[in-house]
Amino acid sequence: MITLRKAADRGHFDHGWLKTSHTFSFSDYYDPQHMNFRVLRVMNEDWVAPGQGFGMHPHRNMEIVTYVLEGALEHRDSLGNGEVLRPGEFQRMSAGSGIRHSEFNPSDSEPVHLYQIWLLPRTQGLTPSYEQKAFPAEEQQNRLRVVASPDARDGSLTIHQDASIYLAKLDAGKSVEHSLAAGRHAWLQVLRGTVTLNGQPLETSDGAAVSDESGLTIEATSPAEVMLFDLP
Repeated sequence: MITLRKAADRGHFDHGWLKTSHTFSFSDYYDPQHMNFRVLRVMNEDWVAPGQGFGMHPHRNMEIVTYVLEGALEHRDSLGNGEVLRPGEFQRMSAGSGIRHSEFNPSDSEPVHLYQIWLLPRTQGLTPSYEQKAFPAEEQQNRLRVVASPDARDGSLTIHQDASIYLAKLDAGKSVEHSLAAGRHAWLQVLRGTVTLNGQPLETSDGAAVSDESGLTIEATSPAEVMLFDLP
């Protein structure tokens, strides 16, 4: 079963410095029909204005993954990390027992376009930790490249949940396939372009929840970039 979550149906807010779209209930957006999908709790698409950002604030017991599509994002946290996240780079922060962080657009002219993703951890009260990594473009081209996993396989980021995240950049007409083990679920987020998922069309910023399917075929109908979550 594939259930589409169209981009236009998300919660949309324009705060001036921040334009944001929420796939699931978050902050001032509440929709009891869209609280989460499995352990995937937050899927926010954000555009942060130049010189603006999220001030220092706390989190607990959440696996937070950030991916920048355009622009740059400066990260600082209470562990002493200070990094700039650039297009194509991933950040993983395990909030665990408690962490404070800020995310800021250091540019004086260019907005930053990013996804912030939260997954529920399998264990509460973990020691907070942070990772940042870029993956070679050729490893994502017309193939699914694992970028986060519970066992850090193939050099991926470590997330403290039985979930794996894949990224693929597809040329028009190219496809990738993914098998789902019995009892597993998936979420597909289209970052750019247009694709079909087992024949169902999706456009930029659309998502799809997948259950009771043994295999997925993602085919690009225009050049596309997608993020796939394999979930318990």
